[in-house]
Amino acid sequence: MDQRETSRLEPVATFCGNCDCGCPQLFVDPSAPAERRVVLTDDFGQRIQMSADQFASLVEEAKAGHLDSAAKA
Repeated sequence: MDQRETSRLEPVATFCGNCDCGCPQLFVDPSAPAERRVVLTDDFGQRIQMSADQFASLVEEAKAGHLDSAAKA
């Protein structure tokens, strides 16, 4: 993602953050359509966009422990 793309994004969280390797990040893009407002980037420059409802569902699944096995992979 280039500088122009990230300048309109509002940062929410950085995952890892213990290095300078381009850690995955979570953003909100207020200018995006509602179904693409939440943006998750990886350390390879790729991104996933989803709605706030989809992200809320992901958070619920994580809180319930349903993603724990993926974290151990």
